[in-house]
Amino acid sequence: MTARTDVSDRVMPEQEERTSAAVYTEGLLAGTVGAATIAAWFLLLDSIAGRPFYTPSLLGTALVRGGAAIANPETLPVDMEMVVNFTWMHVLAFLIIGLAASKLIEMAERDANLGFGILLLFVVFEFGFIAVFSTVAGGVLQVISWPSILVGNLLAAAAMGLVFWRRHPRLVIRP
Repeated sequence: MTARTDVSDRVMPEQEERTSAAVYTEGLLAGTVGAATIAAWFLLLDSIAGRPFYTPSLLGTALVRGGAAIANPETLPVDMEMVVNFTWMHVLAFLIIGLAASKLIEMAERDANLGFGILLLFVVFEFGFIAVFSTVAGGVLQVISWPSILVGNLLAAAAMGLVFWRRHPRLVIRP
């Protein structure tokens, strides 16, 4: 039996680049899917309530103009400029979350003990959202119901998880 001694287990630089590109692409895809999922959820809830785009208008107004600019959130008219502003911020936030999750999954594939970080990421961003809006515009969170926020975030996390699971079916997260 012979063995080649000139073969290396090292990853070539072009393979590393493709791997990084794949990680970034996967993260951007997952972030886009997550953002679209939660946007569709709130569009559905707002449409049922008879005020399509109310939630992104309210959140955009709170972020761009500050919570103090919203005297009475229940009667705030839908402002499509605020919808667009919030949508850009929302998509950007989810792209960052998707990239972070993709990088964590890449690391978890190398070391299964790091898989718990993926679950931790969801918890951190869930409470991060609540902390930001509590600080910026506490009254906004009284208008948007907690169950709708929780369900929307769970739907987005599930959709993003599905993107990752389809690309990494053997990855198992263990605490």
